[in-house]
Amino acid sequence: MKIKCDLTLEYTNTEKTKKIHESIKVDNYDFVKTEIKGKKIQAEIQSKSISSMIHTLDDLLGCITVAEKIVDKS
Repeated sequence: MKIKCDLTLEYTNTEKTKKIHESIKVDNYDFVKTEIKGKKIQAEIQSKSISSMIHTLDDLLGCITVAEKIVDKS
């Protein structure tokens, strides 16, 4: 089985978007690809099982949350 999830995150400005993307792009592997489109970060996540997808999404969203908090404080 192959599972795919597309996630789009939109921010208030391109500077914030770029900073957050820089923080999370190190996690890009074969199963996670991210790119910037304007004020949006678009992520494509692929997995072979539902449990693996949930784990990957949980990990990615956790990293995004930390990056957002850091960017908001600076």
